[in-house]
Amino acid sequence: MVLCERGGLRWAGGVRRAAAGREGPTGTKMAGREWQQRIVKLVPNKKLDFFTEYKVDGFAIALIYKNGIFVEGSTRGDGKIGENVTQNLKTINSIPLSLQIRKKLPSEAIKGKIERLLKKGEIEIRGEVYMAKKAFAEANIERAKKKQPLYANPRNTAAGSIRQLDPKIAASRELNFLAYDIVTDLGQKTHQEKHQIAEALGFRIDEGKYCRSLKEVIAFFNSVKSNRDKLAFQIDGVVVTVNNNQIFKRLGTVGKAPRGAIAFKFPAKEATSIVEKIVIQVGRTGALTPVAVLKPVNIGGTIVTRATLHNEDEIRRLDIRIGDTVVIQRAGDVIPDVIKVLTKMRSGKEKRFTMLKNCPVCGSKAVRPKGEAVHRCISKSCGAIQKKHINHFVSRKGFDIVGLGPQIINQLMDEGLVSDAADIFALKEGDLQPLERFAEKSAANLIEAIGQSKKITLGKFIFALGIRHVGEETAIVLAKQAAKKKKISSVNDFVGAVQQFSLDELQKIQDIGPVVGKSIFNYFQDKKSLKLLERLNQASIQLKAPKIKTSQKLKDLNFVLTGVLESMSRDEAQEKIRDLGGDVSSAVSKNTNFVVVGNEPGSKFNQAKKLGIKILSEKEFLRLIK
Repeated sequence: MVLCERGGLRWAGGVRRAAAGREGPTGTKMAGREWQQRIVKLVPNKKLDFFTEYKVDGFAIALIYKNGIFVEGSTRGDGKIGENVTQNLKTINSIPLSLQIRKKLPSEAIKGKIERLLKKGEIEIRGEVYMAKKAFAEANIERAKKKQPLYANPRNTAAGSIRQLDPKIAASRELNFLAYDIVTDLGQKTHQEKHQIAEALGFRIDEGKYCRSLKEVIAFFNSVKSNRDKLAFQIDGVVVTVNNNQIFKRLGTVGKAPRGAIAFKFPAKEATSIVEKIVIQVGRTGALTPVAVLKPVNIGGTIVTRATLHNEDEIRRLDIRIGDTVVIQRAGDVIPDVIKVLTKMRSGKEKRFTMLKNCPVCGSKAVRPKGEAVHRCISKSCGAIQKKHINHFVSRKGFDIVGLGPQIINQLMDEGLVSDAADIFALKEGDLQPLERFAEKSAANLIEAIGQSKKITLGKFIFALGIRHVGEETAIVLAKQAAKKKKISSVNDFVGAVQQFSLDELQKIQDIGPVVGKSIFNYFQDKKSLKLLERLNQASIQLKAPKIKTSQKLKDLNFVLTGVLESMSRDEAQEKIRDLGGDVSSAVSKNTNFVVVGNEPGSKFNQAKKLGIKILSEKEFLRLIK
């Protein structure tokens, strides 16, 4: 569990939308088999069953009940930190303001634990806020009468209702809530029991189905796909979860997504449109991305005017030309893309597109690096790159500076007040007040927000830097590894810690690897990057590093793991050993001090016995690292 920085709310995970499978019946079968094969390797000889449920096209929410009373509600946020939306959630009738046992529970033990927590304790529920199709249609009828713009789709309307400031607006939009998970350990042994408990506590749940095999999962998917239009709310697929909670936990996660869950999505929505022109967008890393400007078309309730063409190779593969009639695909929140050109509809007036040789913003040469599919602007001072970089820097997942959006950043750069991220912290109220959109109060508010942003977690700071290939999860991994090198509270501390890593060390860090490791290493050798970091240090940025265990009780001890552990994954066990100063090897040798043996150990177990190396059972290992 990770404490939210706003309002003390918790959100550990947010993985439901991250799990993604292929679309369509054939892709679903293939993805299902591949997924099952991957997880069977991690839990061999374990019988797998599944619980399958609707993937509601809603807005993910976490609810906290203390002593049975609803006290806190948060959005999914960045996966670890969410926004406090408690008051808006209290207006939703299907969210109980207090919990009580209304139906029979799976066991007496679960009942007893819930009764104790309802008197004194905390229960966390997760689910989706959604807007029913009927309520959405009625809301748009009312807006049409008032000559107001119509809502695009139920999901965005629900999300906007929950995140705006006035609870009266949320109350007026007839929102609903479906529970799909219980985070608190109430003794539930399966995912199916989580649904049963949620329903017994007064929550709505969807018509999930227990499946004994993958074959039954596919049958359920096909049935739901055929009947989804009859549902009162929108869904965009089904979520399949390994039913046994213990096995699910042992499977662990990849990034934000649990290995024990996968989402099978319905085929993406499609429509046809005409390519009116092709423009080039310059990204944060200098990537030049061709984008098709389309004749406006409605796809799944959203008006689409642009679609990504990805790169020059994709344009050639599709043989797309300006003036072509094309098929556009939009899946969920993914940016629309062109999947097919209707060549039979060509008139002969269509024009081929030629990739630009120069950046459309700064005029610098655009090159295609060897081994890459994209062209890039070679100028590090390109205005478009700097704008995108600063937007990324101040975004919610970075410094989260309220009031400093793209339009204000453009204005500050056009006026010469800001040229890079460090300039933001040198701004004064007097710099802002003469500008359009700024009055005395708004200038003061922005300066205050900038000042408050100077205290930031190390992970968010690393993400904000925009190092190529470094996303949220990698930033957190690097933060933990850097904090092991030295105590970090300033930017200079952090730079010093990272520069202690050799390229080889970075590339060997789990979840970083060769490509990302090289990108990190190069960033901290680059003179321009180091100059930016020095200026950020001068701005008195205060970094909050993750807490690292300082115990060295396993120092100079070498461990080898074999077999499957019940209480944790092998990756987690290795991390605990390293946190306590120990080393982990993949092979048993005379330098091995301990071999940790789980269920169904391999040849390493016999080799350890042959060499007379100390063998630890899982219980003994847990006592050692406690």
